[in-house]
Amino acid sequence: MSTTTSTPSGVTVTRPVPAPSGPPPGSPAPARPRSRPGGVGDRIRSAGRWVVRGRAESAAWERPALLGLLALTAILYLWDLGASGWANSFYSAAAQAGSVNWEAFFYGSSDAANSITVDKPPASLWIMALSVRLFGLSSWSILVPEALMGVVTVALVYCIVRRNFSAQTALLAGGVLAITPVAALMFRFNNPDALLVLLLTAASYFTLRGIESGRLRWVVWAGVAVGFGFLTKQLQAFLILPVLAGVYLAVAPVSLRKRFGHLFAALGAVIVSAGWWVAIVELVPASLRPYIGGSQTNSFLELTFGYNGLGRLTGNETGSVTGGGAGAGGGAGMWGATGILRLFENEIGGQIAWLMPAALVLFAAALVLARQAKRTDARRATLLLFGGWLIVTALAFSFMAGIFHAYYTVALAPALAGVVAIGAGALWAARDRLWVRILSAVTVLGTAVWAYVLLTRAGTWLPWLKFVVVALAVVAAVLLVLPRRGRMIAGMTMAVALVSTLLAPAAYSLETVTTPHSGSIVTAGPAVSGAMGGFGGRPGGAPGGAAGGVPGGAVGGAPGGAGGPGGPGGFGGGTAGAQPGRAGGAGGLLESSTVSSAVKAALVKNAGSYEWVAAAVGSNSAAGYQLATGEAVMPIGGFNGSDPSPTLAEFKADVASGKIHYFIAGSGGGGVGGQANGGSRASSGIAAWVEQNFTASTVGGVTLYDLSAGSTN
Repeated sequence: MSTTTSTPSGVTVTRPVPAPSGPPPGSPAPARPRSRPGGVGDRIRSAGRWVVRGRAESAAWERPALLGLLALTAILYLWDLGASGWANSFYSAAAQAGSVNWEAFFYGSSDAANSITVDKPPASLWIMALSVRLFGLSSWSILVPEALMGVVTVALVYCIVRRNFSAQTALLAGGVLAITPVAALMFRFNNPDALLVLLLTAASYFTLRGIESGRLRWVVWAGVAVGFGFLTKQLQAFLILPVLAGVYLAVAPVSLRKRFGHLFAALGAVIVSAGWWVAIVELVPASLRPYIGGSQTNSFLELTFGYNGLGRLTGNETGSVTGGGAGAGGGAGMWGATGILRLFENEIGGQIAWLMPAALVLFAAALVLARQAKRTDARRATLLLFGGWLIVTALAFSFMAGIFHAYYTVALAPALAGVVAIGAGALWAARDRLWVRILSAVTVLGTAVWAYVLLTRAGTWLPWLKFVVVALAVVAAVLLVLPRRGRMIAGMTMAVALVSTLLAPAAYSLETVTTPHSGSIVTAGPAVSGAMGGFGGRPGGAPGGAAGGVPGGAVGGAPGGAGGPGGPGGFGGGTAGAQPGRAGGAGGLLESSTVSSAVKAALVKNAGSYEWVAAAVGSNSAAGYQLATGEAVMPIGGFNGSDPSPTLAEFKADVASGKIHYFIAGSGGGGVGGQANGGSRASSGIAAWVEQNFTASTVGGVTLYDLSAGSTN
């Protein structure tokens, strides 16, 4: 039906008459809808369609491809996860303590009786401890959270890139991150680095949203993410701050005054989200909280700006295990020589550097191609975020003179993946230009040659792989130089180029996930020649380097102790020292103790009568006994055995009060390196006092002193 009307100007307009609403008269009433339009049911169904199909303008294959990427990443990171046991038992023991005692949970204590904290803030421990509370103490309950963090990080990198680039580019970014060897290692391990990388990636995502919209809330959320990054690994989280602030200040589509205002608000968010916990710890009297592990004065601020802060840059780390790297030309320290090539040397190259040269080339080329973009261009802003993150963090790692481990480089992985994907996509889109085709070919060939060098370091591991990589790269280079020849040739070119550049790191990652890893220092991939530090990081790890195989002896412990090789507090570790397959290295300092059934039975007997069923020098040695028994074990001297916790007088008072049952002789640590670097010798004095005043007995090959039996003097 329709109706005709005339307007004042004389124009006749015909309008349709809407059909009557509702059912015809006399018909039965319609069924009541299960949920009102726009209600919870509709929102759930809409969310389900979005998860499966993605945005309305997306290609049909895009969302299934993303879900496939995340599923494969989950399989890669969860595969045989329990084979690594307690992984880093230092943190596993703290998670166990936090799962049974809320005070230990809040402070990040190594033991449930709250004698000392780990030498980091507790954010990563909170997640593990909650998992243990929910699912019980096991390798899976400790390690699955990190694996899921890896999947979420891959999804975030995809989202960051996809906002302004094609789905193919975003998938490449997520895929490169997933198969980066050090990422495959650390997202299957319980160090704080997994959570740190997730939070830094989230901060980048929030910053990009703020750049696109100019809205304050996004940069505030970025500040919150960085603040909790500080509560994960202290000042390392701040390495990305200059990049986030600089890119926002340069690109955000609001006035300069408002940009500065937003950044000050973001700084406030950083201070509040990180400072609330720090303020509580510093304001609570020392007598009412555990000792702050890693500090010499029981101060979290000292830990922040000393051992875990500026000391990492300068090498002046009081109480550290040993000296750091030397400057260029000054010889290599325990952590390798510092310098611009550090990340490409020894085993570090195999962790992260497969695509590093290509990333630097692609970053520069993509900036050239985007030189005409307007100031507020979000595509260039994304590239600058990832590129700045990569360069600033890489330079910090290259020149830090203090403790440096190869696995730290996981902090570069999201930025590296983003730069590689965006740069490769930019060159592919501009391949009509001859110089772009030549540069692409040279980059692929150079990446293959660099992979050949890295694979050669791995000795006899898959010796054929390096030749396959180079052969594929030659084919890809030839195809890249050719002008466009149709969709089929283009697809073949892209496929061969990707395989030639990603095959080697993917193989390294597969080797990593099929090999158990445990201890305090771990590396991805096979054993390589010239590894730094010499501490291993996997059963049957690489031969010791300059610092490997440190002999036992009574350095830092009582002379001629009865605790097996090295004496009480020595480096050697005693009969309950390092885990099987870990010869050499630092013994009990960096490895947890293996505990026999006889020792476990002795420790758990009448455990309820004591605050600590035992005391052992060094957190890792204590952790093995704590995880085996589920009871609190006092870690004398903290991680390095060089913290003044407890002092000899405090230890004597605890023994006199009947709080400690056994002292375990031959435990690792003793502050061998820490005392040489100005650390406390309290652990040595405690070991000597116990040996002189109590009777030793051997249980399951381990020397125990029963402190409840009374002094012999």
